[in-house]
Amino acid sequence: ILLDFPRLDDIHPFYSDLMHVLYDRDHYKVALGQVGAVRHMVDNVGRDYVRLIKYGDSLYRCKQLKRAALGRMATACKKLGSALTYLEKVRQHMGRLPSIDPTAPTLLVTGFPNVGKSSFMNKVTRADVEVQPYAFTTKSLFVGHTDFNYEPWQVIDTPGILDHSLEERNVIEMQAITALAHLRACVLFFMDLSGQCGYSVAQQLSLFRSIRPLFQGKPLVIVLNKCDVCQLSDLEAHDQEAVMTAIEESGGQYISTSTLTDIGVGDLKQKACKLLLESRVEEKEQSSRFQAIQNRLYMAQPKSRDRLKRESFIPESFIAEQAIPVEERTRRKTQRDMEWEGGGPGRYQANDRLTWDLENPDWVDDIMPDIMDGHNIYDNIDPEIADALNELEDEEEGRLVTKEMQESKAKPYYTLDDSTVEAVRMIRDRIKVMKMERSIKSTPERRTHSQAEAIERFNARTGSTEPLSRIKRNRSMSAASDAIERDRTASSHVSTKASRSMSGRTASQDRSLSVNRGEGFRDVNQKMRAVKLSKVKIRDRNRDGRVGESDRVMVNKMPKHLFVGHIKANGKRDRR
Repeated sequence: ILLDFPRLDDIHPFYSDLMHVLYDRDHYKVALGQVGAVRHMVDNVGRDYVRLIKYGDSLYRCKQLKRAALGRMATACKKLGSALTYLEKVRQHMGRLPSIDPTAPTLLVTGFPNVGKSSFMNKVTRADVEVQPYAFTTKSLFVGHTDFNYEPWQVIDTPGILDHSLEERNVIEMQAITALAHLRACVLFFMDLSGQCGYSVAQQLSLFRSIRPLFQGKPLVIVLNKCDVCQLSDLEAHDQEAVMTAIEESGGQYISTSTLTDIGVGDLKQKACKLLLESRVEEKEQSSRFQAIQNRLYMAQPKSRDRLKRESFIPESFIAEQAIPVEERTRRKTQRDMEWEGGGPGRYQANDRLTWDLENPDWVDDIMPDIMDGHNIYDNIDPEIADALNELEDEEEGRLVTKEMQESKAKPYYTLDDSTVEAVRMIRDRIKVMKMERSIKSTPERRTHSQAEAIERFNARTGSTEPLSRIKRNRSMSAASDAIERDRTASSHVSTKASRSMSGRTASQDRSLSVNRGEGFRDVNQKMRAVKLSKVKIRDRNRDGRVGESDRVMVNKMPKHLFVGHIKANGKRDRR
């Protein structure tokens, strides 16, 4: 709620004052302040009870603390009933307000009630404002949109304003005053010289002088509406003089219109839009930013390279054509002219034969016969069709030959008999044994049990013997190299870090470990890894001095930093 509702200090002054007129700024801020206070209260309650739950000695005690915290939060939220009701009404009303852009080019219509403001807006925009023959038909701001110079403009219809002091004006009139005070727009002040609105010319001029301070610095147009009933020349002399004096004092312009017969409505729109554009350009020219940009501009002017005078060349054919009167000139017939002659877009079909290069241009519109001299014309359109067919057949034959050559270059596949397969297998085993012996000779490492069994199987099959140097070196190999060699052939799920940590054990320790039936280990290596992982898991427990995983004892139930010191205004303690 606090984030979604607008802050009056952060929005445009027009919207800020409009919300003050509609909803009362003080009431609005008080309601949001109450919501903010309850939010802080709920946060403090939750923080305190979370601290208490941390030291709860049972699940039941923690549940009761949670229930108490929710109860206090609900009690605090119940006090917001009136504030939330008010904010909900404000939210619904704000959703119905028109979207007004204070920076967009705007035409602002104002004046006494029932002088033709809404009728003008319906004429120049796509809005549909209610028009009735009584005062205050328009009770709020209405926005319509129109186009000028290919740009969107907004037209704002304001409620009627009566001629009395600012304190006596109601909410409906204050909306118009707020728009006049804050929006940079071209002001259209409507007057009804016929008096059909119920107010005399003197009363309308009095209202104009009272709200004229709101027009300062803005383009102003006085609209003399209902000219089809009464024009300025039809007024009495003193009324005419008073109207012209007010127009001259304000520095604005005036125009006579009639929204009933559309007299002057388009001219009024053009004049108001041009005045606003000119005023905006003048404001930009007087700003410091305009001067800074103007100082950075440079206009390059070409310099003459010699003193020769080069006059422009105009072809004689063009001069001769210009000498002929416009009515007598021969104009080239274009495709667009043919389109309109042929029925216009959607019905005209372009003639593709106009681009054909024929021996005689008159043959373009001739009809091509199907049968001529007893022969089909289409059989003789392409006389080289037989040659093209032969080329196609030759191409297909060449592709077949290329495919056969590629298949002949493929590697042949041979099948081996049983004796050959056995010989290949023995060669591969011998290569494997040679790699093992080479690795053992290069590094002082002891071979694993699986490697030894593989060598024994190979010796039994082939009848070869193991070198004596390998037997002599077996006893001198360290336990660390044996662990490294054993780690190489172990399963891939054991990490390198664990392998290095297990390789530091001595040979006597390896021999001391044994796997008993029922322990669930495959061999001694797997048992060693399990013991190592268990020690890693209990490292944190041993550091805290706990007996086991179920030990939840708390040595100090009242930490000094939580229960010692004076309580500050923010609810925290300081023991220093």
